[in-house]
Amino acid sequence: MRLVFAGSPDAAVPTLRALHAAGHEIALVLTQPDARGKRGSQTHPTPVRVAAEELGLEVLTPERASEPDVVARVAALEADAGAIVAYGQILRPAMLEAVRLGWVNLHFSVLPAWRGAAPVQRAIMAGDDITGASTFVLDEGMDTGPVIGVVTERIAPTDTAGDLLERLSVTGADLMVATMRALEDGSASPQAQPDDGVSYAAKLTRDDAYVQWDRPAHVIDRQIRGCTPAPGAWTTLPDASPARLGPVRIREAASPLPAGQIRFADGEVLVGTGTAPVALSTIQPAGRKATDAAAWWRGARLLEGAMLGEA
Repeated sequence: MRLVFAGSPDAAVPTLRALHAAGHEIALVLTQPDARGKRGSQTHPTPVRVAAEELGLEVLTPERASEPDVVARVAALEADAGAIVAYGQILRPAMLEAVRLGWVNLHFSVLPAWRGAAPVQRAIMAGDDITGASTFVLDEGMDTGPVIGVVTERIAPTDTAGDLLERLSVTGADLMVATMRALEDGSASPQAQPDDGVSYAAKLTRDDAYVQWDRPAHVIDRQIRGCTPAPGAWTTLPDASPARLGPVRIREAASPLPAGQIRFADGEVLVGTGTAPVALSTIQPAGRKATDAAAWWRGARLLEGAMLGEA
């Protein structure tokens, strides 16, 4: 089929490559504008733009995909369908109607669960055992369109959001290829989403990533894994400066510690929680590189009874 593709981050690249490898004609790729670096001197293209240019595809990076000239550009292509994966912009009605069969969105949850911007992160933080990916016909709602296909994926006890999203981006790419094949041969049968089981996955904020040590250890474990790699779980050190944390390991057999108190024992840096202590894996104080927690402890020379987090 003749397709228009819209996507931006790494998670969208496998789908772009899979559709191209499946023999579909990608007439145009829409992606977010190049991002400006922290110091403002350089710009960085999205991973989708990089991949599309490697494949020799035409790329457009509009500030707003809803602008009439962008919609007209897409409509003039007379594409059969659009494929969208984590584009980062809302497609307005005129754009939805600019392709013959509509737009198919790949979303990284089993809809109607976890509609919204952070489905993988929220599934981990909620303690879900199973998640997956869905293809659905894009409409004006937030991930509300009729579902065409679904794949499921078990969430491992050690999965970070990055780990899980990497796997789902690959299985989701295969799902999108199968969905486009079904659209092409007329076998696709979109089904309305049920009213039961709806949940929402709001974008994670810095506050969502702040660790409150008086919570149970399993809640802290899920929170940190769900915030890894972005936005990055964090706490404050005894001097009140911020530090990012890598995933933790729950130590049920360790001696109890007051919530937030830090101690070195048996080669590990332990922190007290509302239940069992947890062992830190890595820590990254502000302005420094992430380091092994034990190495950080040896250099930090903290006083006995030192605390992480707000007093």
